[in-house]
Amino acid sequence: PAVFVVFSFTSIVDLIISLEEDGYISGFMEVYVREGEPYLRTAHGIMICYWDGIIHYGLYLAMIAAISQRKSYRNLGLFWLGSLMMSIVVFLLGNLIGTGVRRGAQLHVQPLPIPPGCLHPPICPAGCGAENTVFSSSQVAEEQCKRLYQRPQDMGLVLLLLLTAAFTFFRGMVVLDCPADSCFEYIYQHEPYLRDPVAYPKVQMLIYMFYVLPFFCLCIYGLVLPGCSWLPDWSLVFAGAVAQ
Repeated sequence: PAVFVVFSFTSIVDLIISLEEDGYISGFMEVYVREGEPYLRTAHGIMICYWDGIIHYGLYLAMIAAISQRKSYRNLGLFWLGSLMMSIVVFLLGNLIGTGVRRGAQLHVQPLPIPPGCLHPPICPAGCGAENTVFSSSQVAEEQCKRLYQRPQDMGLVLLLLLTAAFTFFRGMVVLDCPADSCFEYIYQHEPYLRDPVAYPKVQMLIYMFYVLPFFCLCIYGLVLPGCSWLPDWSLVFAGAVAQ
């Protein structure tokens, strides 16, 4: 719990920064932001502070509560891990490509050296934790033997993933300055933020294209040929990343 208590402190600092930049409060972090991390005054910087100060802070409290009650926090931890890694990667690469990392960036880089063991659920006494629905091996095998068209929910998710993958690839081509008319029209009329002079939106779209897009393809594979044991955990990690 002590690890998440420390991280929750940095979340509150980020929330104060975002509230001050939006004019709700004043006199707390003005000097720090101006001298240490001026890039937090960008649109991406303010929103990343809101996300850390609200969503990550809530996840920290939930995980602390689960630890104190001897319950598993694995799912929360995986979602938080994906969100945190997406936040850090975009933040650091955006600073390196754009304004450069300055001395104040240590506040946001702090969570990097987290040991993987932090995400392992504690050993609980018998009977503690939530009840899970248990299926027999024959029921699981019967469901996995069905064709895709016999699983309408999976088929719908596959179609959704195909559309999302196509849109992700299109946005990646947009930030790579694709000369197609559709890309030019999209960036000027629908998502002009991608033209922001800071590097954050471009880095974000390229990470989607080169890392999230392949995972969408793996998800489709896992739905067409069910039984991939890695899919649930990695889905939580990427859900946190995409949500962030």
